[in-house]
Amino acid sequence: MSNSPADERSRPLTLVTGGAGFLGSHLCDRLLAEAHDVICLDNLITGRMENIDHLLAHPHFRFVRHDVTLPIDLPALLQPEDGRPAFGMRNLSYILHFASPASPKDYARHPIHTLKVGALGTHHALGLAKAHGSVILLASTSEVYGDPEVSPQPESYWGHVNPVGPRSVYDEAKRFAEAISMAYYREHGVKVRIIRIFNTYGERMRLDDGRALPNFMVDALQNTPLTVYGTGSQTRSLCYVSDLVEGIFRTLLSDLTGPTNLGNPEEISILQLAEAIIRITQSKSAIIFEPLPVDDPRRRQPDITAAREKLGWSAQVSLEKGLAKTLPYFRSSLAKGSPATRVAH
Repeated sequence: MSNSPADERSRPLTLVTGGAGFLGSHLCDRLLAEAHDVICLDNLITGRMENIDHLLAHPHFRFVRHDVTLPIDLPALLQPEDGRPAFGMRNLSYILHFASPASPKDYARHPIHTLKVGALGTHHALGLAKAHGSVILLASTSEVYGDPEVSPQPESYWGHVNPVGPRSVYDEAKRFAEAISMAYYREHGVKVRIIRIFNTYGERMRLDDGRALPNFMVDALQNTPLTVYGTGSQTRSLCYVSDLVEGIFRTLLSDLTGPTNLGNPEEISILQLAEAIIRITQSKSAIIFEPLPVDDPRRRQPDITAAREKLGWSAQVSLEKGLAKTLPYFRSSLAKGSPATRVAH
């Protein structure tokens, strides 16, 4: 393959904030496969280098350790390297803004930073998009719906959110991020794409992530009790990561400002999920029950009519198949003694 300057300029240059995280790293893989030059920006608070180790030598990939709550000066951050494209000297075609703690455990540990990422980080990413004429895709969340009184949740639903509860640092950060993105769209004509991501799982989830699926997987594989909060009747809709990445990529290339729900409408209770994971791992674990955390959503199910009709997208991997695909990753991570193999419930 030719690596002439003309060839390099013909490749889209794409920035992924939070690119060393679970979803961000899978997006870096997909973008490289689609012939993008990719800048992965992450401060590694919740992202991990092991998620992108396989990409560090890739000629069209650059990793930058940086905090998006600080201004993003790409030419300064991207010093020229021998044999590497001059990423810092070209306009960005796309920005995928995925930087943020995303699990209740993480944003409880970093509440102020979570709010700053949603506000300052999104402001900096939008400013970059405005300066470069980029398409910017904002990773928002189903958490903007709070503890919903409508199910499934369509994009037109405004939500039922406690603005001062323990989960509010994430909920309100993302709601603000959506608001400022739409302000940039209306005021400056920035090409904004907003997606609301519902629960997603797959390879590269942190074992100490704190969410139900990795908790259950780790405990089941170690034959220790699985902790279910409340009665376990609260529901989630779980999307396998490859399906979500496909939906994100289609949204990025569309003219759909959004917001657009992306998730798997297959709804399952937390208790049923625990039982399914015990079954698929052939675990001897028992299930124990603890009080429900404050503001824990009772239902979570996306209405993906817009994604189906406007993107031609829907989830293809069933929960049973997705769990089977993910299980070897959890087995391998535990066998290697991954840094935090025990989850505190």
